[in-house]
Amino acid sequence: MNSYKAPLRDLRFALFDVLDVEPLFARLPGSEQANRELIDAVLEESARFNETVLAPLNQTGDAEGCHYDPDSGNVTTPKGFKDAYDQFVENGWSGLTAPEDMGGQYLPETVGVAVKEMIDAANLSWGTYPLLSHGATEALKAHGEDWQREVFLKPIVDGRWTGTMC
Repeated sequence: MNSYKAPLRDLRFALFDVLDVEPLFARLPGSEQANRELIDAVLEESARFNETVLAPLNQTGDAEGCHYDPDSGNVTTPKGFKDAYDQFVENGWSGLTAPEDMGGQYLPETVGVAVKEMIDAANLSWGTYPLLSHGATEALKAHGEDWQREVFLKPIVDGRWTGTMC
């Protein structure tokens, strides 16, 4: 059986001892709420999700893969992937670092990177779903026209849509 144990001790060491993020976040406009207590809670909950939801699906994802039906245009994901994504969205992970006016929680990207590390270590194939959405969000924020941001950002941040690459 595939098992994953989130490296919380290492992540805390990197964030709080090496980077000393708390005073940095206190000075970062919009991120003042990101204190150690909140970051610890985010890391703990992410670890729980990754250890109990994503890691058990890792082997299934490798064995089943995704399948495209050219007749219908539908893609079927491995067993459990959709339910995991639904839980991910329901728990607010899809908007972790997105600005609040887009429906996100606006935590610093540094916290998002720690969460993403756990996701990818637990289940890399599943981890591409939020990775591509995050990339699309950042590209739209930086380079999108107003109408594009208006149409696409909220549905991506709230998890109704996902980003893609071609």
